[in-house]
Amino acid sequence: MDGGRFEGRVAVVTGAASGLGRDTAIGLARQGARVVLFDRDRSGLDATAQHCGTAICIQGDVTDAASLARLAEAAAAIGPLTLLATAAGVIGATKPLTALEEEEWDRLFDINTKGTWLTLRALLPLMLGAGGGGIVTFASAAGLTGSPSLPAYSASKAAVVMMSRSLALTHARDGIRINCVCPGSIETPMLEEVFAVTGSAEARAAREAEFLQRHPLGRFGKPADVTAAVLFLLSDEAAFITGVALPVDGGRLA
Repeated sequence: MDGGRFEGRVAVVTGAASGLGRDTAIGLARQGARVVLFDRDRSGLDATAQHCGTAICIQGDVTDAASLARLAEAAAAIGPLTLLATAAGVIGATKPLTALEEEEWDRLFDINTKGTWLTLRALLPLMLGAGGGGIVTFASAAGLTGSPSLPAYSASKAAVVMMSRSLALTHARDGIRINCVCPGSIETPMLEEVFAVTGSAEARAAREAEFLQRHPLGRFGKPADVTAAVLFLLSDEAAFITGVALPVDGGRLA
């Protein structure tokens, strides 16, 4: 552990078993936080925990209020909770809106939107009791602009943006800052999932080129690019920043 700006503070990260959640958890731990990891993938949690010092792992689902109650209990047991990153999410089917099945739509909103709400509902009371803190929710660049290939995902993440901004106003006087990050295409298992469903090698290459051309910096993002933004927003360096939806997107929304 490197120590640093989060020394001695308690942090919760949902979706910590892989991707951006894993990288965020590791970043928090390296900068001194005591991290509580939450995900439904137990083996992924254990793999993340190996890089997070004395991390605590809680297996559960963000769509399940009882799981989140266990998470809150575990976090409260180790000290005042002042840091939260809600990275759990799925990208869902890459279909036109009219081709989506009702179950596909519901799953996206259950995990991405309702899951974020349930997490905040379970853990905000702990942060109020601690006298304040920082929250970063995970939205998407697709939640700030239309997405022809991911319309339901875009809608679910747009809801997270507005939920975060609204809560930032609600809890500003409580000393709780709430911001969200809006990544572009980041090299994670979620992006691989998007490319893997395209079928032939030619179709995959075309999809990758389509996504890449949306990013003026000429590359896909790395998890570390997003983690750097998350850690900044959680830190005291961002003490006068709340209600922000920060694109980390290689210039896509410029």
